[in-house]
Amino acid sequence: MSQTPNAEHATVALDGITAGGYFWEDLPVGFKYQTSSRTITEADIVSFAALTGDMNRAHMDEEASRSGPFGKRIAHGLLVVSYMAGLNTRTIVNQLLEPSMLALLGIECCFLNPTFAGDTITVDIEVVEARPSSKPDRGIVKFKRSAVTQRGEVVVECLVSMLFKRREAK
Repeated sequence: MSQTPNAEHATVALDGITAGGYFWEDLPVGFKYQTSSRTITEADIVSFAALTGDMNRAHMDEEASRSGPFGKRIAHGLLVVSYMAGLNTRTIVNQLLEPSMLALLGIECCFLNPTFAGDTITVDIEVVEARPSSKPDRGIVKFKRSAVTQRGEVVVECLVSMLFKRREAK
């Protein structure tokens, strides 16, 4: 998932930084980036269960999980979704967008494969839709976020809709 650097691309990126960050206009359909990675630990699963009260056997009961569909305990899907959001906030792209972010409008997730303690996830992010909102100073972007394990397996996919400021007309 690498982008071939070139002078024109670098100039455009630097112009965006010096102008005070990124806006709706800087997120064309097809724009992609990737997060750093994070390993899901046993402690993460137990802490998430305690924090949320979700003590489902699939997450907490090793013995019952052995005879379940995955053969062992799995991480909570919403734990993975939370880490996907957290990993995104650490990207340079997200940091450049923060001043223009107005609202999270919605999240739709599909849990495609189980995530286990010891799995390391990275999030691939792509702009799949960008459209103006009903207000001329705002735009809506839909991102596809895919959590990918060290095995190359997509475990969770989310469509995340967000509202952004548009760049002021000059």
